[in-house]
This record gives sequence, C-alpha cells and structure tokens, in this order.
Amino acid sequence: MAHVISPLILEQWLKAWCLSRKLPLPVPFKSGFKVDVGYEKQKVRYVFPQLYEDFFELANHIDEAWIFLKVCAQPTALKGKIPEKWVIQPQGYMMSCFEPMKIPNIELPEGFKLEFTISGVVSTLKIIAPNGDLATSGHLVLTDDLAVYDRIQTEIGYRRRGLAILLMKELEKIALSKSIFKNFLVATEEGKSLYQFLGWELHSFYTSIVIEN
Repeated sequence: MAHVISPLILEQWLKAWCLSRKLPLPVPFKSGFKVDVGYEKQKVRYVFPQLYEDFFELANHIDEAWIFLKVCAQPTALKGKIPEKWVIQPQGYMMSCFEPMKIPNIELPEGFKLEFTISGVVSTLKIIAPNGDLATSGHLVLTDDLAVYDRIQTEIGYRRRGLAILLMKELEKIALSKSIFKNFLVATEEGKSLYQFLGWELHSFYTSIVIEN
C-alpha cells in the first residue's frame, strides 16, 4: 500500500540523488523542490511530495522542453488536468525498507570481483566479470539517517545471476556499519520486483512528466 511521503524524506532522497551525480543540491520551491540538473535532456527537475495547485500552475506555465515535473502520485491523478504538451514518463516507484533486507545466501561467482570507491558520503560498488567487463554497478548515499540506493544496474549479458542481490548486500553493509537502518530508493517497473523480493515495500508512486520537444 502506498503512503504519503514526508517532505523531509523526499528532500533527503533528492539530496542523495544530487550528490550521487555531483549536481547542485535541491532548493525549496513552493510545496516541493527544484534541482538545476543541466543535462541536455533534463535541464531542471521540480519534485513534489503531493499534488498541490503549484504543480498544475507549473504545468500550465512551462513551455520549454526537457524540464521535468515529478510528483509522488499516481499518473491517473494527472490525466485530464495537465496540457497535452506534457508526456507522462515510464512509471517510477518510491520504495522503502526500514529493517535489514531479506537477502538469500548467494556467493560471488568464481572469477568475479568487487571494486569499491568512496567519495564523501557516496559509495560506489562495481562487480567486474572475469573478462574485465562491468557486470553490475550501484551507488549508496548516506544523508542524515537515510541510506539511499541509486543507479543499481546490471548489464544485459549478466542478468539472472544474483549479481544485483550481491551488490545490494554489500552496499547495505556500509549503511549498517553506520547504524543506518532506513533505506530508500526509486525503482523502475523492471526493478521493483527485485526489491520486493529483498523485503522492500512500495512507499509511494513516483510520476514524471516532460515536454519532449
């Protein structure tokens, strides 16, 4: 069951998202937050914990492409209420796990190795295949009492080997070593089932819209 997300947790997650990408930190904007991203196809993102009137005011005011509006609500709540110029993006899911993950006993396959790098509050883990390929990678960002998992990716040729589970296990060890038990991430439709298998729960829907050209 989805919950109403607190502005504090949303701000912590968004701060971690920015730190993971070395972007400017979020700033308050009306009932939500604003990030100057600066990418070619994501110039700015506005993120809101709930659907308030200021979200719809922005949707009616903005005409520029590649400015994202994001809200912790289901897409059905937007339909018929935003101009047709906006395109609803693939569904995202805010997920939380406030206790140790339910991780099965899986060993790293023979010949694979772990590579850790730490920069401030951002830990990056890569799993390298025997031939030197990057098989799986992910980031953990610790913001206050929250552990945020970001960009957990397994390359197509290395899926279904338990590598993402191993990566999550190793990243969780870092959070637990700092006595942080509150875990948070945004999952894609594809990744949601993996996190649910590990004990994560849906915290809220995460819907994005953008003018694409």
